[in-house]
Amino acid sequence: MTDVQRLPRPKAGLLDIAAYVGGKSTVDGVAEPIKLSSNENALGCSPLAQVAYQTTAGQLHLYPDGHCSALRQAVSDKFGLEPERLIFTAGSDEIFDLLCQCYLEPGDNAVQGEFGFLAYRIAIRAAQGIVRFAPEPNRRIDVDLLLAQVDERTRLVFLANPANPTGTWINGPDVRRLHEALPSDVILVLDGAYAEFCNDPDYVDGIALARASGNIVVTRTFSKLHGLAALRVGWAYAPAPIIDAMDRIRSPFNVNQPAQAAALAALNDEAFIDASLQHVATWRAWMVQQLGGLGLETWPSAANFVLARFPEAPHRSAKAAEAFLASRGILVRGVAGYGLPDSLRISIGLEDQNRAVIAALADFLRG
Repeated sequence: MTDVQRLPRPKAGLLDIAAYVGGKSTVDGVAEPIKLSSNENALGCSPLAQVAYQTTAGQLHLYPDGHCSALRQAVSDKFGLEPERLIFTAGSDEIFDLLCQCYLEPGDNAVQGEFGFLAYRIAIRAAQGIVRFAPEPNRRIDVDLLLAQVDERTRLVFLANPANPTGTWINGPDVRRLHEALPSDVILVLDGAYAEFCNDPDYVDGIALARASGNIVVTRTFSKLHGLAALRVGWAYAPAPIIDAMDRIRSPFNVNQPAQAAALAALNDEAFIDASLQHVATWRAWMVQQLGGLGLETWPSAANFVLARFPEAPHRSAKAAEAFLASRGILVRGVAGYGLPDSLRISIGLEDQNRAVIAALADFLRG
């Protein structure tokens, strides 16, 4: 007699995780849609980064520098950071995964805002942790409500500042108050994917706080401002013991050589950086004004996108608007998966793209 055949099974809870679904990039029948669904840099990437990427074509048979030595030194020099307190990863998402794998035991929890980036909850649950959601009144992090979710099993608190998908942010005093109220063994993760786009004079990116603290991790990415989304390059600045823990389980060659070369070139292309920031500042304000003129509610945004709320009336909903825009070859981001079924996230595009989405929405709302 043989035993009943048993098949491999993933660990408990893994199949309960909703897979990440990114912004749409294709529309049936449209060869080149206007893509405003993924918060990509409308200006592309630095021409210096393109050249640097191309120069690595003859080195594809070689393993990359697993320590990202040149890029590490350049980031250290630019931001005045200690090189040994940096880690480089395949996008910011890998940092979230590493932190959860390092610091969450089954039954531990991590706290985030109710509309927080989907990658956080995926990383938490993959490490068999529990996600605790703090309400976000008016779609903005409330420090007291975030702290109310912290208990003796909390190990991490995730704060995207500015936030995705809302675009809202909290100021420096609030970030400091949040950190000061956390137990010293709880890590505050300050996700700065959109930090460069925030021009609030009271905003802080957290780097100075992290330098003097034993429990702050600041993350950044080359995907947004620098336009290197395809290459997946992120980095974090954190206390040396936290960096050491993550480095022990990081994949040995996680950032490929073309990505390292392009990121190194992009980092100090000030002309491209300035042009990108100016473009977003100009057209973000225009987009907010135009959406308001159409009668749609928006929230102040410090990122390279705007979140707009649509009426719940039939044929005027966010879902109907997303479908209508797609029929015109325009892709935006429905955010029902974030708990915001009444809203659409619209990336800042080129001038003609921004004007096209407003014109299409005007037609949609006229009905």
